[in-house]
Amino acid sequence: MGTRVAVIGIIVENKESVPELNSILSEYGDVIIGRLGVPYHRKGVSIISIAIDAEEDTINTLSGKIGRLDGVYAKTAYGNL
Repeated sequence: MGTRVAVIGIIVENKESVPELNSILSEYGDVIIGRLGVPYHRKGVSIISIAIDAEEDTINTLSGKIGRLDGVYAKTAYGNL
């Protein structure tokens, strides 16, 4: 099975979940192309985008693990590649 390019958009409302989020992202570091994180102080959240090139099952698993964290929300957008 081939790989796909995707972007996972993440909003972190619970800062206590950040260490576990970082651990999960490190676990998938070999398929992550890049990461951009922006703290939005006015709303008290962090906004993170992850560019990834992996098999669809891997992307879905990563997104699911992130979405199960307390106060962390994730959505995935796939390219046609």
